[in-house]
Amino acid sequence: MTRRREFIKKMVLLSSLSLSSCGWRLANVSANNYTGSVSGKSKSDELYLYTWSQYTDQELLSIFTTQTGIKVLADVFDSNDVMLAKFQTGGGARYSVIYPSDYMVQKMVEKKLLAEINHERLIGLENLFPQFQNPTYDPNNRYSLPFNWGTTGFIYNSEKLKTPPEDWEYLWQNQQQLYKRMTLLNDVREVIGATLKMLGYSYNSQNATEIHAAYEKLRSLKPAIAAFDTDAWQNQILAGDLLLAMCYSADGVKISKENPKLKYVIPRSGSSLWTDTIVIPKTAPNIPGAYSWINFLLQPDVAAEISKRLKIATPNRAGFEQLPKEIQNNTSLFPPESILNKCERLTPVGDFEAVYERYWTQLLA
Repeated sequence: MTRRREFIKKMVLLSSLSLSSCGWRLANVSANNYTGSVSGKSKSDELYLYTWSQYTDQELLSIFTTQTGIKVLADVFDSNDVMLAKFQTGGGARYSVIYPSDYMVQKMVEKKLLAEINHERLIGLENLFPQFQNPTYDPNNRYSLPFNWGTTGFIYNSEKLKTPPEDWEYLWQNQQQLYKRMTLLNDVREVIGATLKMLGYSYNSQNATEIHAAYEKLRSLKPAIAAFDTDAWQNQILAGDLLLAMCYSADGVKISKENPKLKYVIPRSGSSLWTDTIVIPKTAPNIPGAYSWINFLLQPDVAAEISKRLKIATPNRAGFEQLPKEIQNNTSLFPPESILNKCERLTPVGDFEAVYERYWTQLLA
């Protein structure tokens, strides 16, 4: 299961910047607020993050460095599977904070890769919306804290497609018009899950007959699909080469800001509901720095600024209350309950995952 399939790896080393014009108000989240120890494998004044590419914000990291004296170095990934594989093969020893998606938190807990979070070390946990203080994928936030949440839907060119794609069956109904000008995510659970949803089944089906039916439906659509892609579609749709792309809400909102004729839509029958989280791996070499980073992000001012700058939906209620009404009322970022009630979280399906992977391999072959 992947959120963003092609692996991107880069490192960003950020120096301190002046706070005179940044607009951030800082609280006491220095590295000294946690009394843990730092492994000899890493300096206490360095913090390595492993995160999604769109979450590395230079100003954010620089402000943290200015306040704490901790240099932040970020490696980025665009696939939960790649991130997990790296940790399972011992390649994640440098990271003290990582950003897995909700279902991946469950898998990593099962594999005993995550440290329990000591809530006594946190400042601002009460700032979260109630639904994020006891999420189904991690009861009582035992191993994770939410960073961003959203939905999966379509972004489309409203000038070229006069009828908006209101639901999943739109792809099949308009296959000729969309021929080679639409992309789907390169994500087995998202794509098969959306097709299952269209057929009236659960995103998390463990029924082989239902999975087969979704596969056959996708096989009939495949000739019209330009690519199964999670990132490259953004430049293509901005350039006018695509008419529609299946995407995550955070990406859809960002692109629609760049070009207002590009609109993000949540399918009316519902879609997947996801949360990207912050966790501390058991191998974390700088635990004090990790807690400092988490406490920094829990600040309402910081949460609000992140939401504005990165175009993401904050799970921080106190931060949400500081957002301009324009952002609070953006239903692409913060959908109404009537839509959310139709959405479904992806959950691990255990050994049945092999069935999804088998059909996915056949579809891509």
